[in-house]
Order: sequence, then C-alpha cells, then structure tokens
Amino acid sequence: MESYYLDWANLLLRWVHVITAIAWIGASFYFVMLDNSLEKPKDEESIDKGVGGEQWAVHGGGFYNMQKYAVAPKKIPDHLHWSFWESYSTWISGFALFTMSYLWNASTYLIDKSKMDWQPGAAIGVALAFFVVFWMVYDGICQVFGRRKNGDTIVGVLIAVFIAFATWLACQWFAGRAAFLLVGAMMATTMSANVFFWIIPGQRKSVAALREGKPVDPIHGQRGKQRSVHNTYFTLPVLFAMLSNHYSFTYTHKYNWIVLLLIMLGGAAIRQFFVVRHRWKLGNAKNPLGYALFGIAVLGLTIVWMQPEPAAPVPAAAKAAQVNYADVQKVLEQRCYMCHGAAVQQKNVRVDTPDQVALHAQGIYQQVVAAKTMPLNNATQMTDAERALIGRWFNGGAKTN
Repeated sequence: MESYYLDWANLLLRWVHVITAIAWIGASFYFVMLDNSLEKPKDEESIDKGVGGEQWAVHGGGFYNMQKYAVAPKKIPDHLHWSFWESYSTWISGFALFTMSYLWNASTYLIDKSKMDWQPGAAIGVALAFFVVFWMVYDGICQVFGRRKNGDTIVGVLIAVFIAFATWLACQWFAGRAAFLLVGAMMATTMSANVFFWIIPGQRKSVAALREGKPVDPIHGQRGKQRSVHNTYFTLPVLFAMLSNHYSFTYTHKYNWIVLLLIMLGGAAIRQFFVVRHRWKLGNAKNPLGYALFGIAVLGLTIVWMQPEPAAPVPAAAKAAQVNYADVQKVLEQRCYMCHGAAVQQKNVRVDTPDQVALHAQGIYQQVVAAKTMPLNNATQMTDAERALIGRWFNGGAKTN
C-alpha cells in the first residue's frame, strides 16, 4: 500500500513539475524571441513615450503590440507582472521529486557500489553539495570576471570547464542515471538561483528607484541580463538531463560523462540558433543556420560513436541448445527475487513463479537483456553471461515448463 501511494505522489509531482517547467521555459523562449524581434517604432507617439522597440503580432484572431522602453515609461504602472513564480515552482516541484525518487531511496537509485560504496547519508550529503558548491563557484566566476574586458567570454569558458568537471565527477561517484539527473538539477538550481538572488532583486531595486525619482544603478540591468543569458543556454541541456532517465543507453555507456557533455553541447548550439534567428529575420545578424548544423553534427557524431559493437556470433551448438527454465529460475532467484518476489513486488511485478515469469517474459527480456536497466544500477551484480542466458531463453520461446 505504501508503494501505491508513493507512486501516486511521484506521478502528481512529476505532472506539476512538467507543467511549471513548460511555463518557465516557454516564458524564456518567448522573451528571448521578443527581445530579438523588436523594431524601432515608426509613430511619433511611441517615440515620445520613450519606446525603444516594438513588435506587432497576431495570435488567436487578435492583434498585439508589444513595446519595450529604452529605460522606463514616464510613470511606472501600479501593477506590474513579475516573471518568477514559474521558476520557483519548477525548482520546488523538481527538488521534491528528486528527494522522493533519489534521496529517499538513495541505496537503490543514487548509489552504485561498483563506483562508490558509501552509506546513504554520505551519498545524499554529497549530492546536495553539488547544488550548493556549483552555485557558489558559478556565482563567484560571474562576479569576479563578469565586468572585466572580454568578461562574457571568460565567464562562458570558465563555466563550461566547471560544468565538464562536475559532470565527470558526478558520473564517477553516482549511478549513471542519478548522475545525469544530478547534473541537470545542479544547473537548474543555478538557473532558479539566478532569478531569486539577482534578476528579481535587481529589478525590484530599479523599479523602486524609478518610482522615487532616483537614478537607476545600471549594474542591476547588466547583472540581470548576464544571468538571463546564461539561463537561456542552460535550458536545452537541462531538459535533456531531466529526460535522460528514460534512455538507459546514454547513462550506462562506458564514457557516459562524455555522452552527457556532447549532448548538452549540441543542445546549447541549437539554442543559439533559436536566439539569433529572430535578429537575422530583421537583418540584424548573420544567418544562424551554422549553429543548428553544428549542434546537429555533434549529436549525429555522438550517435555514430555510441553505436554498440556487433554481437559476437553465437555458436551453432549454443543456438540449438535449449535453455532450461530451471537455469533461468536460478538467475532470477539470485538477482531479482529481493525486489520482485513474494515479500516485495516493486512496480507490481513478481518473477518468483512460472506463471508470473511467463506473464512478464517480454518485460524481463526488455529490461534485463535489451536495455540492461535491471537489476537497478546492477545492485545484485548480474553478469553478462546471465543476461545472455535469459536472452537465449526468451528467443527460444520463453518456456516455463
């Protein structure tokens, strides 16, 4: 019964997380598009009001005129829309989901004893430290180097190097599935921290100064823009890291940290294409197709590099030999019963009786042989020979008598 309610909590949290993430990422895509699609107003009324750029759009049968002021309108409206709850809700729901799925079950989902044989408390502490340490280092880089000559380039390179190091470290210490998610959550935490610590406070200070008739410190706008740009390029890499747990061939690869970095690089390049294309359409930038082609090329070469080696040919004698169910049962008893037996049935799956094995034969083959995702993190140390045995049993008809 406890597992049943946990599954419901996981489902509802995941649903909320996806909805809020769509709202946040959608707002990010929209405002980047808007900023890069603005044209100088042509009517004197808008120019007199201090409008620096505008976009005319049609949507849902109506016409819209979005205007951006060069500094601010002469009178700040009493009601302003602030874009921050999309970010906060995404992080809160995501952290709750991470806690329920990975921290609460650290021994199962977070720890891979073949990499680091540590206690759950230590693994949880280190995982949480990734969030804090990455933010502190990232924020320090931005503050120390951000306003220097060529500061944006220096900051970009240093952050990229630090992300690469953190990715390598996560994949050395944690189970591959958890490591990918941890890297994504680490970057997403920094995105939300940018909004919480810099972007929104800076905007509040600027609005307060304008309402009081005081000069606005330009540092708030500069910092807010810098962090907003970083969030833009983090978006697609983070999305892949969040989705990666559905694709075991990525996080179970021998060089999984390189796989993650290459896919994130391809995503960032494709994001650059979307950023620049709006300015290109107005004639304010070069054709950004090269960024998209570069991102696609990185992903394509990664796919080619990762393709599995052809399976060794099975001797004719082995093909002809029938695999006895008794041999399969021994493997299942040793490697699978503790999670899918009489006492515990995770995901409502049992494999301790012939009729249940026959019922789940396709799933057993898919999870154990094809995807190699079970046993989870290979906690029971199932061997390749045992996986091959189950594969031959399934291909031979999956008989249980």
